[in-house]
Amino acid sequence: MATTALTKDTFVSTVEQEGITLVDFWAEWCGPCRQFGPVFEAASEKYPDVRFGKVDTEAEQELAGALQITSIPTVMAFRDGILVFSQPGALPGAALEQIIEQVQQLDMDEVRAQAQPQE
Repeated sequence: MATTALTKDTFVSTVEQEGITLVDFWAEWCGPCRQFGPVFEAASEKYPDVRFGKVDTEAEQELAGALQITSIPTVMAFRDGILVFSQPGALPGAALEQIIEQVQQLDMDEVRAQAQPQE
């Protein structure tokens, strides 16, 4: 599966879908972003059951600001609409694959219970 360009109009509807969505926040001028791009693309080919999206922070400044992206590249992982991972910095392929596998193994009932406000 190839990566999809995400915008402020498509971001929420994409990450709220059931399953796993990985998002790469990047910019054309960012050297580490250009190095990480092929790693992210390769993972999208290896994990066809995971959605991969990219947000160009230059074109989508409002979205990047709303998500408090202060450093790029930043990778976020959503599962069933819940943000379960967020980290700035380019990752090597093995580290990205490890994150994907950890997200796949999450007990989402437990995650949802922790996400509920404490009463």
